[in-house]
Amino acid sequence: MADVKQPQLKNQNKPEIEDELAGSEAPLLEHLIELRKRLINCAIAIVVLMVGCFLVSKNIFDILLGPYRGVYANDPTHKIELIYTAPQELFFTEVNLAFFGAIFLGFPFMASQIYMFVAPGLYKHERKALVPYLIATPVFFILGAAMVYFTVLPMALHFFASMQTEEITLVPRVSEYLGFAMTLILAFGVCFQLPVVLTLLAQIDLVNVDMLKKGRRYAIVGILIVAALITPPDPISQIGLALPMYGLYELAILSVRMVQKRREAALAAQEAELSSSSTE
Repeated sequence: MADVKQPQLKNQNKPEIEDELAGSEAPLLEHLIELRKRLINCAIAIVVLMVGCFLVSKNIFDILLGPYRGVYANDPTHKIELIYTAPQELFFTEVNLAFFGAIFLGFPFMASQIYMFVAPGLYKHERKALVPYLIATPVFFILGAAMVYFTVLPMALHFFASMQTEEITLVPRVSEYLGFAMTLILAFGVCFQLPVVLTLLAQIDLVNVDMLKKGRRYAIVGILIVAALITPPDPISQIGLALPMYGLYELAILSVRMVQKRREAALAAQEAELSSSSTE
């Protein structure tokens, strides 16, 4: 009988702080069920948003066409024209536009689903510390997309349009132009998460300022490789991504330094409290 009751007595003597962990001791099956639930929620959201975006795909197309119109803004005689060379090309382009719009609009929801999956296994103070990153993630994604739309894409289009001659004119295919624009927007949106990711790693003490400073040269090489891999093969796009990413790396160093200072101040206050209590 004593052997049967022993686990209950052991559970009753656990520290109260462990009560803050909600679901961390759940079986693997429960975690897999919860993960499936979050993935299904994300899939449903993407499908619903895709249907909505497909209905307004013409409007999304007009928005993404803005930088191309800006190339010829000072030439009212030039006719803005895009072509498609296969019967099904325009339809599948609109499907891709709908998927792009769904990913763009659904990014905050997907980030919240990831947070809701991870949060039950965290302490209360860890859950509170994670909330600012949940807010910063879509903000930096939108900043990256805005930089493409207002800066990088117009620069790239002006560069390519300047290569025209009297015999050779630029008449892009609709799928290629939109693929070029959407690739840049998604690439910049993801890469602009660099300071968020590094600061979060610093929050859990996996990186520090000294580590990031020593790794600058390697970070520059890595940034150039990433820019070459995920952007279209043109120097404007690659440089346009590499320079902001390096700036974000330096911003991450400042953010990590602030995290370390807060941690050191908290440790100093805790040590002072312990020393004062011991003297009493």
